[in-house]
Amino acid sequence: MPKMAKAIDIAKPNYKFRDYGINLEPILTLEFNDPKVVYTIGNEQPVIIKNSGAVDPLLKWDLSYLEKHMGSQTQAVYSSSSHNFKFYDEHKPQQFGLSNIPFQPPHSCKQMTIKEFAKAFKGWKPGDDRLYLQNSLYSEGVNAKMLKDFQSINWGWFVQQKCLHGWGPLTSNLLLVSHPGCLTPAHYDEQNNIFAQLHGYKRFLLFPPMMMKCLYPYPIYHPHDRQSQVDFDSPDLSKFPRFNELKGYEAILGPGDLLYLPNYWWHHVETSSEGWDQCVSVNFWYKASPAKNIEFPLKGSQKMALSRNLEKLFIETLKNVDEIEEMWQAMVLGRYLQLGEEKKEEQLEDKTA
Repeated sequence: MPKMAKAIDIAKPNYKFRDYGINLEPILTLEFNDPKVVYTIGNEQPVIIKNSGAVDPLLKWDLSYLEKHMGSQTQAVYSSSSHNFKFYDEHKPQQFGLSNIPFQPPHSCKQMTIKEFAKAFKGWKPGDDRLYLQNSLYSEGVNAKMLKDFQSINWGWFVQQKCLHGWGPLTSNLLLVSHPGCLTPAHYDEQNNIFAQLHGYKRFLLFPPMMMKCLYPYPIYHPHDRQSQVDFDSPDLSKFPRFNELKGYEAILGPGDLLYLPNYWWHHVETSSEGWDQCVSVNFWYKASPAKNIEFPLKGSQKMALSRNLEKLFIETLKNVDEIEEMWQAMVLGRYLQLGEEKKEEQLEDKTA
C-alpha cells in the first residue's frame, strides 16, 4: 500500500531518493552495443543504455562550465518553496475557449541569464526557494566552445534511431539544471525522449501508458494537462483509490547514461537529495511515429492518444465543463461501468469455484 514518502539509500552511498511504497521493478539496462537496444526501442519499451559515449563531450557541462560558455540570453528558471516542480500551462483553458477554471500556479517562472541563475543557485541556503532551470538549447545562446561540444555528440546514433523507428523530426533539446532533491511529479509526454544524464544522479519511476487508471490525469483543458493528480508524497486514497494498485519500474541514471522514454509513458523524476551539489541533464525530444497501419489490439500509447482525441472532441463541441462531465457520466455510468463491475464479479466467482 502506498504510504508517506521517506528517503531511502540506493546502490551507491550518499545518494538518496524517496520511497513511496510502490511496487517497482528495475528497468531493463543494456550496453550500448547490445543488439537488443534497437529491438527494445522498436517495441516502445523504456531502456537504460550504458557506456554509449554518445554524449561524452557534454559531461563537462556542470554549472561553472555553463556559466562561462553560455551567452547573455535569458533562460526559463522555475522557483518553488518546496521540492516539487509540477508543470503547468496557464493558457491551456483558453486554447479550448474555456474560462473561469480555478487555478493557482504551484511555483513561479522567471527569465534569468545564466550568470544570474548561477549566482542565485550557488548562494542557495536551506529555507530559500529551490531553483530549476529548464530551457531549450539554441545555437545563438551558447559560445563557439559549447557549440562545438554539442556538435561533437554521436549524432549518427541519434539519427539512426530516428530512421530505424520512423520517428518524426527532433523538436528540441531541453537543458535541465536543478538543486538536489528536486522533483518533477508523474506526467507523460506526447513525444519520444532520449534522456541524457550529465552531472549528478536522477531517478525515474516509470509506468506504462494505461496505468492512467491509477494515476488520475487532470482533464485535458486543465493547466496541469498530462500530469497526475495524485500527490505521491501523501496520496489521498479516499479520492484516488486505484493509486493503491500502481505498479511500475525504476531507472537510476548517472553521468553518461541514456534513457529511452517512449511517448505516453508516465514518469516521475527526482534528483538525488545527497552526494551532488547540482544535477545537469539534456534531453532529445522526437516527434512520435506517424500512424500508418493500425493493428489490433491497440498499444497503450494508441489508447492514450484515442482518449485524448475523444476528450478534445467533447470539449471543442460542448465548450462547457459541466456539460462535459454530464456527458461522460451519461455514457459510462450504469452502462460500461456496471458491465465492468459484473465482469469482475464473474472473474472472482471463477477463481473461487
